[in-house]
Amino acid sequence: MGNQALLEIDNVSKSYGSTRIVDPFSLTMNKSNIIALCGGNGAGKSTIIKMVTGLTQPITGTIRINGLLWRKERMNYAKQLGYMPDDFHFQEALSVFEYLSFYASLKKSTKYVKETLEIVGLWDKKSQLISKLSKGMRQRLLLAQAMVSKPKLLLLDEPTNGLDPHWIKTFQEIIICLKNNGQSILFSTHNIAVAEAVSDQVIFLRNGVIIEKVNFMNGEDRDLSKYYKAVFA
Repeated sequence: MGNQALLEIDNVSKSYGSTRIVDPFSLTMNKSNIIALCGGNGAGKSTIIKMVTGLTQPITGTIRINGLLWRKERMNYAKQLGYMPDDFHFQEALSVFEYLSFYASLKKSTKYVKETLEIVGLWDKKSQLISKLSKGMRQRLLLAQAMVSKPKLLLLDEPTNGLDPHWIKTFQEIIICLKNNGQSILFSTHNIAVAEAVSDQVIFLRNGVIIEKVNFMNGEDRDLSKYYKAVFA
């Protein structure tokens, strides 16, 4: 496979009716990268992530993971990624352990359930019903579901929503550790501080349009506060 990129997004766009959600968007992502899609509500961040997962299809362009096209090799494509949605309806009668074990069995990765729950700080809650979990704990369980198969690419949609400052810091440590172990993470966030702390590259979006790209690997300034008004005003 040589130096082939892990993720190649080539001129994808998305519209609903006459409303353009994402203008032509391109991205190349290599192994052991963390890239943040940063912007406010309606910026197009979640739509881009959903297009990469295959949950929604672009009206133009192509997306490849390890050279695989979703339309042609769906099963192999899906095995490359783990997805944490922003909004998810749990089966609340399940325990934490039962929930993660179910998803791990689908991905043939049940041997990683205990390890993954320990990483996200939920092993001591393994017998607790999901209906009793706080918003932050549910977010951590969703992260565990995405991580449990140790995919090459993690797609995380607003992963720090509902997390307290301690767990935001822990989340940052977790994804940096995953990167150091060879995984790549593409995540969406409206939290510039999180993007600033962990990313190799930050792509700022507004109304489906890229307004700025900052590549820290090229030595660009890691202070992103100057982009706040352009993104959120």
